[in-house]
Amino acid sequence: MSENSQDPGKSLERISQAEQQWRSKVVEPRVRKFGLEHSPTQFYTPAAEPDFDFLAKVGFPGQYPFTAGNSPFERWRAYAEMGAKMGVRPEPGGGGGAGRYSGYGTAEDYRDYHLRMQSLGASGGPNVAFDLVTQCGYDSDSPFARGEVGRTGVAIDSMRDFAVIYEAFTGARDIDKVASNFTINAPCAVILAMYVALADQRGIAREVLRGTPQNDILKEFIARGTYIFPPAPSMRLFRDTLVFCRRELPKLNVNSIGGYHIREAGATRVQDLAFSLANGAAYLQAGVDAGLDVDDFAPMFTFNAFGGSMEFYEEIAFQRAARRMWAHLLRERFGARNPRSMMIRQPITAHIGCTTTTAQRPINNLVRSVVGGMAGGMCGGLPAAYPPFDEPLGLGHSLEAIQLQMDATRILIFEAGVADVCDPWAGSYFMESLTDRIEAGAREELDKIDAMGGAVAAIDNGYMPRAIAQSAYERQQRIENQQDLVVGVNCFNGENEINVPVSRVVEKLYDPAQMASAEARQLAKLADLKRTRDAGAVARTLAVLGRQAEDERENLMPVLIECVKAEATVQEICDVLRGVFGQAEKQGF
Repeated sequence: MSENSQDPGKSLERISQAEQQWRSKVVEPRVRKFGLEHSPTQFYTPAAEPDFDFLAKVGFPGQYPFTAGNSPFERWRAYAEMGAKMGVRPEPGGGGGAGRYSGYGTAEDYRDYHLRMQSLGASGGPNVAFDLVTQCGYDSDSPFARGEVGRTGVAIDSMRDFAVIYEAFTGARDIDKVASNFTINAPCAVILAMYVALADQRGIAREVLRGTPQNDILKEFIARGTYIFPPAPSMRLFRDTLVFCRRELPKLNVNSIGGYHIREAGATRVQDLAFSLANGAAYLQAGVDAGLDVDDFAPMFTFNAFGGSMEFYEEIAFQRAARRMWAHLLRERFGARNPRSMMIRQPITAHIGCTTTTAQRPINNLVRSVVGGMAGGMCGGLPAAYPPFDEPLGLGHSLEAIQLQMDATRILIFEAGVADVCDPWAGSYFMESLTDRIEAGAREELDKIDAMGGAVAAIDNGYMPRAIAQSAYERQQRIENQQDLVVGVNCFNGENEINVPVSRVVEKLYDPAQMASAEARQLAKLADLKRTRDAGAVARTLAVLGRQAEDERENLMPVLIECVKAEATVQEICDVLRGVFGQAEKQGF
């Protein structure tokens, strides 16, 4: 009788006994020989997964529980080879999507940036980075804004600014033909109102608008910090955008949940997964509580990305565990029936994360990004060598770094064939054990948050932000103590090491001199707006906003649209809401 036909229990027992003998006779003597505390490598056998059920735990790509991927192959894979042979230069947003994430200075600066990129072949819609002033609900003339206007993104004070950006998007690139992405959270409803108002001005039907607002306010409380109102009224605004979008903008994604930001703030892998799913569950519950069918809106949820690291195997297992956990959550807790409701939709799967890149010997970041691309291709996603190597060197990637990033991704696809096999690790004793271990850790953490009352409660009591702060501290300590080695930072940085220089062409529109003048130019525009607009119309719409904000049953999106059409500014709108909702206290640890 062959071993495969024996009783499974007896077979595993034999393997376990053989493994113990191997460890005592082969591994342990070698560990002692080199004076080590334990073996630096691991080996896995079927005993690591004694109850493995392939269909229940893995299944097939495109089928529940989606461990092996959302699809046998994605759209990009279907057309990649054709595009390569035709010499097509792929870029984010090709085919009517949103383009490369960008934004700085004034709306005029950002408009001109897009015009230049279009002259170089870009075809996607705007993927807008807003400055911190806008993200925090202030205008450029606020005392809080001094020195920050247009620095980390574009400054948007009013509907006039918003409309200027879209002067670069007309005709074949009008907003009914390209998607728009808005990376903003606390005042997201205000920016969405501007998007709708622009469509109304151009005579474009609301129901054809496409794109993705980030609209992920909970992660701001636990990771980034650009929140305005307390968690409960912030979730009311999320509910209002969700309900409004499903009724009036059915093609618009609802949000882009940001596990990436949680990990970049210092969370562990398990915390990243658990906290992201807890936030996602809170958003799902908000829709259900508003009377929506989960299968109507869950397919329009997206994830920006989960965080990443240089731990190659762990990042592959993480993505597999994340897909499986989200699918279980949707089907078991929320009763979803549509398979699309159960999919994690994200543009980037496994990657290294921007905080993994180093300013020291930055060309090494290209090697790091290739490692991330390999993990991405092996976990069911695009093998994207992300981010460009000059990520830690300042605002705006150089054209050289973008070229190297694209070429690295192309090499992984066309020369290495990394994306030719779906979930190549499926059934591996090691990978299935690692996937289960990450899922078990995240499940334990998620259960702890659920016992507190969910994500909002775990924010209110400070649990999640404190946990991330502690993990960030511990991570930095490991680097400083050389427990975690980073090449060129805390090791291999002696006098005989050299820094390999690479020329970088900084895009003209990111000229530091131009950025230095952005604040003065923006203040002049804002003063002109306040001098020339209809002040009476502004006051009337803001008064209505204040009254409706006091009534939890009111959906604020319609009145917000009227406010931005009357040219009320971002801060004027947010100040009215601050007066009703209160302002969240900044959390200290």
